[in-house]
Amino acid sequence: MERKYDFLVIGSGIAGLYFAQKVAALLPHRKVAVITKKKETESNTNYAQGGIASVMSTVDSFDLHVADTLRVGAGLCNKSVVKKIIQWGPKTIDNLVDIGVKFTKSGTGYDLGREGGHSTNRVVHALDLTGREIERALLHSCRRKKNVDIYRNTIALDLIAYDYRGRRRCGGVYTFSEKTRELAGFYAPVTMLATGGIGQVYYHTTNPTIATGDGIAMAFRAGARVGNLEFVQFHPTTLYSPGRRPFLISEAVRGEGAFLMNASGRKFMRKYHPQKDLAPRDIVARAIDTELKETGEEFVYLDISHRPASFIKRRFPNIYKECLRRGHDISKEPIPVVPAAHYVCGGVVADISGRTDIDGLYVCGESSFTGMHGANRLASNSLLEAVVMAEFAADVAAEYRESKKSSDIPKTDEWLHSSIHRLKEKIVVSHDRQMIRRLMSDFLGIVRSEDRLKLAHDRIKLALRAINQYYLSRPASYAIIELRNIAQVAELVVRSAKRRKESRGLHYILNYPETDDKRFKHNTIIKPPGYKSNRSGHGRRR
Repeated sequence: MERKYDFLVIGSGIAGLYFAQKVAALLPHRKVAVITKKKETESNTNYAQGGIASVMSTVDSFDLHVADTLRVGAGLCNKSVVKKIIQWGPKTIDNLVDIGVKFTKSGTGYDLGREGGHSTNRVVHALDLTGREIERALLHSCRRKKNVDIYRNTIALDLIAYDYRGRRRCGGVYTFSEKTRELAGFYAPVTMLATGGIGQVYYHTTNPTIATGDGIAMAFRAGARVGNLEFVQFHPTTLYSPGRRPFLISEAVRGEGAFLMNASGRKFMRKYHPQKDLAPRDIVARAIDTELKETGEEFVYLDISHRPASFIKRRFPNIYKECLRRGHDISKEPIPVVPAAHYVCGGVVADISGRTDIDGLYVCGESSFTGMHGANRLASNSLLEAVVMAEFAADVAAEYRESKKSSDIPKTDEWLHSSIHRLKEKIVVSHDRQMIRRLMSDFLGIVRSEDRLKLAHDRIKLALRAINQYYLSRPASYAIIELRNIAQVAELVVRSAKRRKESRGLHYILNYPETDDKRFKHNTIIKPPGYKSNRSGHGRRR
């Protein structure tokens, strides 16, 4: 089946939905398709509890927010990108409010929370359900647009990438619906990748099951560079609840006075960082990892029970209810927590407007790599980056669309890499999703070593080769499509980690415990096979 649109948006988180509703408003005569492999609300955005970091008080400043971001980014942030995104913070909040987002107020202004790495309160939030509130408002905005169609339960297979007059270009995407067994080609001059993170590459993660790195894998296969994938952020405080779906305990809890302690009841963060429990996430995650290894325990405790119960229930209603449902009354007792894979600071190489190496292909949010986060993300900067990038991308993509003709896109099945129409001999593959995820958690976790990186890479390369063969020998299914993407992203993460022979930010390796600015104060960029740079226009990163 063939479908033609002016804009394709793959993913329905904050970046994708913001982009979709804005280009739909800018060009009401153009058609927009939002493709999401589950329900529209199943995204990392919907699980974001904390909020959006923005300078909203007189005691704060852009310079202070920039300084916090650069410090936490451990020397790898792109300062110009950081400054521009942060300066757009207040305008971003205003835009979201205009769309219908209802942030929590305090007196005459916003109630500003504080999280790890921030030097002052600047996190705008909607109680502890900020992501869900933003998702609600953006979905409502998209549904009100007559030129926006949302395709649920539809997974992207591969981008339609081709060479046009010596340049690499994207003309859309092939998709598959497991429910209807339908293969479709979505053709459009503009494709936006907003597929979120890679959490499911790891066994322990805060991410929903759909976060399988699809956009990063597809873009790399299509010919785009990826960068800084070794910097995987582990959220320090995930509820310890074996056998049940992971549940994140927002960093805002520590921002409101909660502290970490070990099984003996001893507070331990003071010996790891001057900011104690409000240290940057990489510091806190490594501190917990060290404590667990020293004590042999499976979790540490996060305690906010010293605050009034009425405050806890009012400020963190969702966290309170979910913990209570799982047997923990956080107003009376400490919460058992462990670190889990949470956010990747790298992604598809792009400029601040989402333009990639491939003409017509844009990327926003966690799938992108702009230099905003460096080697470690400052808490609550992610939603800020996603909205600002989507804002800028909508403007440049609208202009790009108006300059192109749909007839520029050739149509052929030669690019189709799915096996839905072909059945070959079935290949038994022992390297499945759980094996890769456990391998990544064990060998590419908070603390790494050269031996483990080499072992992981050897195993994952073999698995990726077998999985690609398996993919071509079986009818399409969500399971094999996601497995293929997980394997591809896992291989890229390991390859990136092997190149960085120093410890910096989220990448801590026992063989090289010090930061080496002389040799490694640069980004880790991986080029796909046969990579050719588009020399101007939308193919340039800066």
